[in-house]
Amino acid sequence: MNTTKLALLLLLGGLTYSCSEFLEEEPRSVASLNQFFTEPAHAENAVNALYRDGAPALWMNGGVYNGRDIMYGSYLSGFFENNYKGQYAYIGFAQQLQLNAINSNSILNTYWSQMYREISRANNAIKYIPTTEGVSEAQANRLLGEARFFRAWAYFMLVRHFGDVPLITEPYESTADIYRARNSAEEVYALIVDDLEFAVNSAGLSEENMINNGYRVSRPAAAALLADVQLTRSGFPMQNDNYAAAADAARVVIDGGSHALAENEVNGSGEIVPENSAYNKIRRQELEVIAEEFVYPIEFTIGIAGSGYPAYTYPVTLTNQTNYSITNQAYEPRDEFVAMYDEEEDLRIQNKQLWHNTYTNENGETTTFRFQPYLWHDDEALFGTTNPANSELEVAAYTYAEVLLISAEAIARSEGVTAEAVDYLTQVRSRAYFMEDAEDIRDELSGLSVQDFVEEVWAERNRELALNFKIWFDMIRTRKYPEASDGDINFVDLIGHESTWGAVYEEKYLLLPLPDQELQRNGELIQNPDY
Repeated sequence: MNTTKLALLLLLGGLTYSCSEFLEEEPRSVASLNQFFTEPAHAENAVNALYRDGAPALWMNGGVYNGRDIMYGSYLSGFFENNYKGQYAYIGFAQQLQLNAINSNSILNTYWSQMYREISRANNAIKYIPTTEGVSEAQANRLLGEARFFRAWAYFMLVRHFGDVPLITEPYESTADIYRARNSAEEVYALIVDDLEFAVNSAGLSEENMINNGYRVSRPAAAALLADVQLTRSGFPMQNDNYAAAADAARVVIDGGSHALAENEVNGSGEIVPENSAYNKIRRQELEVIAEEFVYPIEFTIGIAGSGYPAYTYPVTLTNQTNYSITNQAYEPRDEFVAMYDEEEDLRIQNKQLWHNTYTNENGETTTFRFQPYLWHDDEALFGTTNPANSELEVAAYTYAEVLLISAEAIARSEGVTAEAVDYLTQVRSRAYFMEDAEDIRDELSGLSVQDFVEEVWAERNRELALNFKIWFDMIRTRKYPEASDGDINFVDLIGHESTWGAVYEEKYLLLPLPDQELQRNGELIQNPDY
């Protein structure tokens, strides 16, 4: 696995790791910018550092007790539990909707400072790459496309979580004007779109998927992020009608030909072979499968930055039966979330597909537990000969299934329930509904109104993207709460609704409070309302 990993250099240094096949950068804080950008390798290194910070790092940073930082939104949704949350109080405050700038400062500051660190590094690269001697125009455009991609992604994380935020587009080169007031979300989105349109249309990025492109940002990855941005700003709180633009961006990925849905294997009778379902092919990290399914993969490799996700696949009580020193239900779906799946017809909720709830030991004794993620199950890391456990299991920030669902919703909103929109939703649904004929699904969807069709897309996003951490973003952009029973989902108003924990959603919770640490540091900032 990971045979095409990049060899990347230390930012601001000329050293490589002994393992030369991984995107791993640690910037050096000495050396002025003028000293730094003096040869092409410096320009490359400045961009390479962006792959391990900012938004991607939310999927990387965290631990077995608190999960990954990107899981925070799922805790806010109320649909996911962490059985070690007593170690990290901010998780309980999120679930109970009792968060504020002080009691949740640690996670809030992580989101804030990590994004602005990425933005600062990207601004350095964007300013100085064009003036670096020896960098060709094509190389400069590619590097600028990557840098602007990561700057856009960082701002996208900030504006969705905090709303208006300071818009900084130049490097900090003196102590003057360090502290900035908040710019409007509209201004922030304008920069995000401008950055991503450059990356998609002007940077000359590869049309390959990222894995085949050495894990570098590709044009499809940039287009997927742009599609998500345009879909998001079309919903609350912006409510700009950018659905047509979202559809166009998603089509760049779909029509590009470098991505496809993993397929279920069927036997001679036309029945799915469960161990060779699409989801198990992804779980086993079959390279060709994940190269096409993962539009933006989060890269891990043993010995440099291993994946901790397998530790989230078993409850604490089974720790002593795995190679891990501790396992934890850090991302356990609550009953109200499991109810979104049809237990009989949806392949994803069958045992050992997306989720699992049994373990059978070498003596044939079976332990049953609440559903845990199975897509993150690494057989070798958990039960193999390697001890302590090591894994390079990769996860996805964006998948091809999500691109299809973005496109289906955006087309329906901008053009109506067309055959194209129906086809994209059918592709995702028919892979999961293994006992239904695709044409029957297509016929059923074709007769729906725009709103009913869109709600079918929302439902499928909840089920399909459960392990991609999208649910809270969907709840705040739609302002709808998914009430589920036996696989049927009814979308009702979010504001005023009780969460699974009995807390009531108020409008203020649609934005996070600015971290107290940043408010103390920057007197130009004003806290979000009602915090």
